[in-house]
Amino acid sequence: MYEMEILKRLKKEYPDVRGTALNYSNPLELLVATILSAQTTDERVNIVTASLFKKYKEAEDYASASLEELQNDIKSINFYRNKAKYIKEACKIIVEKYGGKVPDSMEELVKLPGVSRKTANVVLSNAFRKDEGIVVDTHVMRLSKRLGLSNERDRDKIEQDLMKKYPKDSWFDIANLLITHGRRVCKARNPDCNNCVLKDICPYYKEKIPS
Repeated sequence: MYEMEILKRLKKEYPDVRGTALNYSNPLELLVATILSAQTTDERVNIVTASLFKKYKEAEDYASASLEELQNDIKSINFYRNKAKYIKEACKIIVEKYGGKVPDSMEELVKLPGVSRKTANVVLSNAFRKDEGIVVDTHVMRLSKRLGLSNERDRDKIEQDLMKKYPKDSWFDIANLLITHGRRVCKARNPDCNNCVLKDICPYYKEKIPS
């Protein structure tokens, strides 16, 4: 099957890819880092969280911090004002409703401020080893279209297409492999098609080369 051939080749190409590039040591840190990562590079987030996680250890720390202080702590992140508000409000709910522990279900996570299905999937698959869906970030969106895995533009619809094409035990792998391939080879601008392990089966490449 075409989609499984993609998975097979990417696994061989990136044998060491095991999960998110965000730095974290517990579910709360990953939740915060993932909220911060929207429209911001993982590299920038990791720089900010290196000091942020030393200052804020528990959900209560974020919930009780002043919004101004939290904004100042993450001000080098895109949309830091909104993200500080989301983190503070989400942690307040986590403290009041979940005893300070990040919930481990899709249904509960997406109810938290600033948490989309993509954010929830990152937390569930990496921190809890639960595959309730497939992480669809900008790389997965781009590669899904180029590789003909989905013609949808909506993240949730792309996710549904991928979930139908791949068995559940490969959801974690396919997301992280597509993300890695998108960063290293199949970039938004000037994709390195000549050095791509998928070029002979890729619809996008076949459209680019002259007939």
